[in-house]
Amino acid sequence: MEIYTEKQKEISETIADDASHSNWKNYKWQLSHAIKDIDTFEDITSIKFDEEEKQVYEKVLEKFPLSITPYYLSLIDYDNYKNDPIFIQSFPDPHELIISKYDIKDSLAEDTDSPVPGITHRYPDRVLFLISNICGMYCRHCTRKRRVGDVDSIPNRSEILKGIEYIKNTPVVRDVLLSGGDPLMLSDSYLDWILTELQAIPHVEVIRIGTRMPVVLPYRITDDLVNMLKKHHPIWINTQFNHPREVTASSREALSMLANAGIPLGNQSVLLAGVNDCPILMKKLVQKMVQNRVRPYYLYQCDLSEGLTHFRTPVGKGIEIIESLIGHTSGFAVPEYVIDAPGGGGKIRVMPQYLISWSTNKVILRNYEGVITSYKEPDSYEPTFCDRNCDECQLQLELYPADEYKAVGIEKLLADHDKTISLVPMNTDRMNRRNAQ
Repeated sequence: MEIYTEKQKEISETIADDASHSNWKNYKWQLSHAIKDIDTFEDITSIKFDEEEKQVYEKVLEKFPLSITPYYLSLIDYDNYKNDPIFIQSFPDPHELIISKYDIKDSLAEDTDSPVPGITHRYPDRVLFLISNICGMYCRHCTRKRRVGDVDSIPNRSEILKGIEYIKNTPVVRDVLLSGGDPLMLSDSYLDWILTELQAIPHVEVIRIGTRMPVVLPYRITDDLVNMLKKHHPIWINTQFNHPREVTASSREALSMLANAGIPLGNQSVLLAGVNDCPILMKKLVQKMVQNRVRPYYLYQCDLSEGLTHFRTPVGKGIEIIESLIGHTSGFAVPEYVIDAPGGGGKIRVMPQYLISWSTNKVILRNYEGVITSYKEPDSYEPTFCDRNCDECQLQLELYPADEYKAVGIEKLLADHDKTISLVPMNTDRMNRRNAQ
């Protein structure tokens, strides 16, 4: 159990008369006493801004609201707050009002790829299901700043049922990712109902939950919540630790409760300028993650959403970080560096290049040290003959209950069962000339 520190005690006594250790660890108390204005922030932290600064901050809050849990605020280093990664992720910055010509309100085209409200169906076999518009804290780097925080809302049952109905009527969907907002802002009973409805759909094989609660409000991970989630295996949870200082005793306890319940845990860090754009820091973070049974999953390049220009780094910085991890720490501690393509193209992996060259029967590789080596390929590779009669296949495909499926994208060009020979962008001059004939 984490000690109720003097700093936390002082914060809670400043916020409310009912300050106590039990209240501090009560997530509902934390949410009801979230810091949502500059004056309260100053009162609690004793950090003072001049009037000009305050006016600028207030202008930012008119567009992008402020909400910090007392717990997360207690992690800020008051003496060096301007360089503090906790402060930078949670407190408004005037740069958020700078909208560059490359910024996009819905940068990932989630609304465009939404067949029904709340559902984004981008990849063939999985959907994103936004079940809450509320977060424990409003992260300044949020890619959904256009909708989260501006309207605090929880979709009612009829709205949720429309999304569930879409999933029921779309048999290709085997994986449902619950996000928002933060799904764990829902009550245990409401979330239990959603999970029960989804698991009643025969073709839904796995449900994932994306949440930042272990980071910004670890007290939300209660025995009641964990016992409810255990009823719905297989459940996977991905969270977002961006800096080693976020891995506190309370967050470790929350992660332990989830892991002990048999829930696989992943972490999806966002690469943020001035927060974690440092190879040494990121190595420490991923090592802390695996120490707490959390698999580093993604390192995201910061999206092109409005107001995030000051958080973005060059892509080269992300590759540098991955280079500093591969070979230098456990392989399963190395996340995949991805860019979520603007316009809805999905996640594109951007990793260091280890395949240097190749010929008809040999490939040339390098390792993390710079050692260059070769791998001899077979002189004669006889692919298994396939007669394309999948229903009566006696070869590799005889792995019941494996099913044949429709190839998409590059896979179409590689698949023997698909006759596509090229993928051609629409509306090129050449294609337009063809269509005009």
